[in-house]
Amino acid sequence: MLAGQDYVADRALSTVVFLALRLGRPLFLEGEAGVGKTEIAKAIAGALGRRLIRLQCYEGLDAASAVCDWNFAAQMLAIRTAEAGGGADRDTLRAELFTEDYLIERPLLAAMRPQPGGAPVLLIDEIDRTDEPFEAFLLEALSDFQVTIPELGTIRATEPPVVILTSNRTREVHDALKRRCLYHWVDYPTFAREMEILHARAPEATETLSREVVAFVQRLRSEDLFKKPGVAETIDWAKCLLALDVIALSPEVIADTLGAILKYQDDIQKIAGDPAKKILDEIRADLTPA
Repeated sequence: MLAGQDYVADRALSTVVFLALRLGRPLFLEGEAGVGKTEIAKAIAGALGRRLIRLQCYEGLDAASAVCDWNFAAQMLAIRTAEAGGGADRDTLRAELFTEDYLIERPLLAAMRPQPGGAPVLLIDEIDRTDEPFEAFLLEALSDFQVTIPELGTIRATEPPVVILTSNRTREVHDALKRRCLYHWVDYPTFAREMEILHARAPEATETLSREVVAFVQRLRSEDLFKKPGVAETIDWAKCLLALDVIALSPEVIADTLGAILKYQDDIQKIAGDPAKKILDEIRADLTPA
């Protein structure tokens, strides 16, 4: 199923995705940035023909931002219209203002609603960026697949969504949340699997260029860098090289395109020049048949 969406997964990852879908359990994916955690949710949604609903987490995210909000501008307009018409009954007006007509759905509430084609895929991305109070709030949503809106009551999903949580492990997520999920650590791929990924995502790249790109990036991951390049950077770099009509790496090309794989100036300065040339020479020696 994942391969049909050009997502190359190993047996362990494929197994845990299968179990999450079969058992209806949330799937918690942890790993370095850029190893394909978010792409798994996109691949599942595409393969199942379901809507993908993404909740991008950030510091300070609260329930109101994740569940719903009230359209205050529309409510104020309704109040002024009622007052201008005269004879506005306060209780009636209050009841009318806090209805779904004035409700703005956010990702968690939208995921509880019936969707065409079946329950949606809910991606809770980078949960480690939020704080503990929001994690506690998520326990209700993930335990009973329901959310509570004070003015409307509890809304329960008629069909539970497929839930994928991701974390870059900038902090530890509470055990109570993890216990409700199946867990998998998404690691950097092996050389062979990263070659498969590159063939799937950048099929125009020649075999020689693909092998050099993957070998170079894998070697960079062994260097002492502030941010090691992920699979996303491997794909981006290959596409940049294709756009420049590059057929093989050279020190000049690497110097011109390092910003596609390294995102911090200190890392670029550490690798640019002689270190990059040395890595290129070493990987070519390793790739050359004896």
